[in-house]
Amino acid sequence: GKGKEVFAANCVVCHNADNNVKKTGPGLKGLYKRDKLNSGAKVTDAAVMKLINEGVETMPAYSDILSEEERRHVLAYLKTL
Repeated sequence: GKGKEVFAANCVVCHNADNNVKKTGPGLKGLYKRDKLNSGAKVTDAAVMKLINEGVETMPAYSDILSEEERRHVLAYLKTL
């Protein structure tokens, strides 16, 4: 789907989708099954979207890079991992 395409084009450089092994950023398999994000925040749509929008450490803010629709597709895709 669209989210997988956007992830492949923008996120896979730094994030694994099929395992939890860290690349530049953490592996994202099972993200929505986790208790917490690395920041300690609960895994919620709002918390994950905040990370996508604002970035963190070496991750850029994707609010300037991806459209709102693309970011929503990525969020939906992350739930399937």
